Amino acid sequence: MPQRPIYLDCHSTTPVDENVVNAMLPYFTEHFGNASSTSHIYGWEAEAAVKKARETIAAAINASPEEIIFTSGATEANNLAIKGVAETYFSQGQHIITIATEHSAIIDPCNYLKTLGFDITFLPVEKDGTINLDNLEKAIRNDTILVSVMAANNEIGVLQPLAEIGAICRDRSKGESNIIFHSDSAQAIGKIPLDVQAMNIDLMSLTAHKVYGPKGIGALYVRRRKPRVVLAPQQHGGGQERGIRSGTLYTPQIVGFGKAVEIALKNQVKENKFIAQLRQNLWEQISQLEGVYLNGHPTQRLAGNLNLSIEGVDGSALLLGLQPIMAVSSGSACSSTNTAPSHVLTALGHSEKLAYASVRFGIGRFNTEEEINRVAEHFISTVKSLRKQAVMI
Repeated sequence: MPQRPIYLDCHSTTPVDENVVNAMLPYFTEHFGNASSTSHIYGWEAEAAVKKARETIAAAINASPEEIIFTSGATEANNLAIKGVAETYFSQGQHIITIATEHSAIIDPCNYLKTLGFDITFLPVEKDGTINLDNLEKAIRNDTILVSVMAANNEIGVLQPLAEIGAICRDRSKGESNIIFHSDSAQAIGKIPLDVQAMNIDLMSLTAHKVYGPKGIGALYVRRRKPRVVLAPQQHGGGQERGIRSGTLYTPQIVGFGKAVEIALKNQVKENKFIAQLRQNLWEQISQLEGVYLNGHPTQRLAGNLNLSIEGVDGSALLLGLQPIMAVSSGSACSSTNTAPSHVLTALGHSEKLAYASVRFGIGRFNTEEEINRVAEHFISTVKSLRKQAVMI
C-alpha cells in the first residue's frame, strides 16, 4: 500500500484524538439514552454526560454552563447568532458590521440579510489581516445592532484584538440598546485563551472538529447577563437548549467535544510551543526561496498556521505537485470548489494571480519534525521545478 501524504491541513479539520474516541464509544452502545428522557436511568446517564461536557466547554471560555447552546457545528452557530440577532433586535436597528476576511458562514448570512433590508458594513483589513480599530469606531452608528469579528482567521491564522473590539462595543452601547459582539471562534477554541467576560463577547461560535474532536457538533455561547442576549430560534421543535435550538442532543458527539476541549486546555501552552517550533522550522527553510510571501501578521497568528503566496508558479500546478508528499490546501475547505481567488488574500491586497498561487499549511498535534523537513524539501524542489518549466515555456 502506498504511503499516505503527510497531513498538514488542520485548519480544515483535525483527526479525532484517540482519547476522545474512547470517551465517546460508550455513548453509542451502553449509555445510548436520550438526554431529554429523564424518567429513567438511560436518560439520566446521557443527561449527566451532556451536563459534564457543557460545564467543560463553558469553563474554557469563562461562561456559565447554561449559556452554552449545542449546535451541529460552527456554521449553524454563526447563522443562529446573526439571523437570531437580526430578527430579535430588528426594531432597534438594521445595521451590522463585520470584516472582509470573515468565513463564508458569516458573509453569506449577512448577504442574505441585505436582501431583507439590512445594511451590512464589511470593513477592510490592514495588509497583515488585522482590523483597524479606528475604522470600526467610525463605522458604528446609532442603528448598529451587531458587530461580528472572528477570533482567528481560518486561512491566514491572524488573531484579532477581541478585548479591544469588545470594549468598543460596550462603550458605544446606549441605554437599553446594546451593540452585540459576536465572534466566530471555531479556529480558536483550545488554541488561544478565550474569556467572554474579559473580552465583552456576547455570542461566540465554537466547533469540535478543529480541536481533535468529532465533526457534526458545535456550540453557541449566548450571554445571559449584563447584557442578556435574546435570540430568535432558527430551528423549532422539541424546545431543547432553552428553546433556542430544538432537536435531540447528539450525546456521543457532545461528550467528544467536551473531552477534546479538556485535552486541548490541559496541553495548550506546551502544544502551542511545539507546533510553533515546527512552523518556524518550515518557514525558515521555505523562505530561502525568492518570491515567497508570508500572508498575515508575522506573530499575531495561530501557532500552526503558515499561509504563503509564491511568485512565478501556477497555483493548480503547485498543489498538484505537492500532493504525493503532503495534504495541504490553498484556502478554506468550505470554499475549495470555488474557482474564484481567496477573498481573504485579495482583501490583503494580493493580485488574483498571487492569491491563486497560495498554500495554507495547518500544522497540528500529531506532526513531527521529520515530516516538516520532508515537506520543506519537497516544497522547495517543486517550486524550483515549476519555475524552471515556466521559463522554458
